[in-house]
Amino acid sequence: MKYDQARWTHDEDRYEPLLSEKHTAEAELDDSPLPADLTRDSLELPAPSEPEIARHYTRLSEMNYGVDSGPYPLGSCTMKYNPKFTEDVAALDDAAVHPDRSPESVQGTLSLLYGLQDYLGRIGGMDAVTLQPPAGAAGEFTGVLVARAYHEHHGDDRTEIIVPESAHGTNFASAALAGFDVVELPGGDDGRVDLEALDAALSSDTALLMLTNPNTLGLFERDIEEIAELVHDAGGLLYYDGANLNALLGRARPGDMGFDIMHYNVHKTFATPHGGGGPGAGPVGVVEDLAPFLPSPQVERGENGTYGLFDPEHSIGKVHGYLGNWLVLVKTYAYIARLGDPGLSDASAKAVLNANYLASQIEYEVPYGPFHHEFVASAGDQDAADVAKRMLDYGVHPPTTKWPEIVSEALMTEPTEIENRTTLDQLAEAFNAVAGEDDETLRAAPERTTARRIDQTSAARDLRLSWHALDEA
Repeated sequence: MKYDQARWTHDEDRYEPLLSEKHTAEAELDDSPLPADLTRDSLELPAPSEPEIARHYTRLSEMNYGVDSGPYPLGSCTMKYNPKFTEDVAALDDAAVHPDRSPESVQGTLSLLYGLQDYLGRIGGMDAVTLQPPAGAAGEFTGVLVARAYHEHHGDDRTEIIVPESAHGTNFASAALAGFDVVELPGGDDGRVDLEALDAALSSDTALLMLTNPNTLGLFERDIEEIAELVHDAGGLLYYDGANLNALLGRARPGDMGFDIMHYNVHKTFATPHGGGGPGAGPVGVVEDLAPFLPSPQVERGENGTYGLFDPEHSIGKVHGYLGNWLVLVKTYAYIARLGDPGLSDASAKAVLNANYLASQIEYEVPYGPFHHEFVASAGDQDAADVAKRMLDYGVHPPTTKWPEIVSEALMTEPTEIENRTTLDQLAEAFNAVAGEDDETLRAAPERTTARRIDQTSAARDLRLSWHALDEA
């Protein structure tokens, strides 16, 4: 079936003025007790009507693309739809709790947090959970600090952390930030951990092996029990990067595989908001021996049924203010409670089914397999970045590109469980349409978006975080 490009045609010249560029009103300022260098003589404020404001932000929203707009198969990042009922729960009056109130006055809050600790512990097969870390990377760093504290407490001076070459970039960064030397582990021919290479990398200096299972290629590490045994025999700990837990819900638990520490990306697995710098949440779970080293404080339930706070015996201290990003955690709790065990199992089943179905429908080469929640195709002779830009013209968000480097011109794709077959076919049609186009067309893309191709390197290095910066351009 020929893909209909016309339905995605946009007005290339469409421009939405800033509110400051529309008519403004001059505000009269009264005398202020503030110092002169903190005040101004006049203030220009936008003065549009309510309909103008509504239309302004509606037009801006139409110029952007998000998971509410259409399929968003960004591999590894797991851009899932955020159910609106969780926003309703977080907006309840009873959720507006000041974080510095006494435990006696926030028993409902502590009950929910204790319940979430229990939910996550059971889902991951962990004995204790902290909710403090405000993001997945912060969870990684917290887990590494817990491992370091554990080894130091037992008199072990371990200086190395092993990270597979296919691992998330934050694994390398978290290990280095905590002061460890990073040992990169090459993969085997099947895209999984090479047991001989792992055995050679392990030593008395090994503090931790950081592993994602399924891995970044969407492949389950079939030798996970042997991997855990090798690491533990060397005196090290096994860390689970929870980025891909979405593939295992209700079917397998990292704790049962031999992992000692894990973090949960609740935005990936439990559909809380993702991106934009936060707020987020990256809870960390540990086995019993590591529980005394978790951040302080922890929520506990007393014998009389009341909830309170306690400091783990050998705590690494705080990693975030109070007990974490409360409202994000409320959404996590609500999502898990609404789905229940059957719903979580159904989510992982559909995530796996959707990934394998989409992989079977596209014309690009897809090495390895079968897959769990994601797969990595190769753009072949095409430039993966150009493929991504061109896919925007077909009304879909492109996959992650150029990574992992194990696959040449990688197109890392994760449809998640939220998409139906119609949407998956739409994605496949977009992939296949671009696969048949010439390099000149790809290099000119995107052509049908509000903004054309930008200089991403300069945009990342020369940040303009305010509309005032436009005057300096």
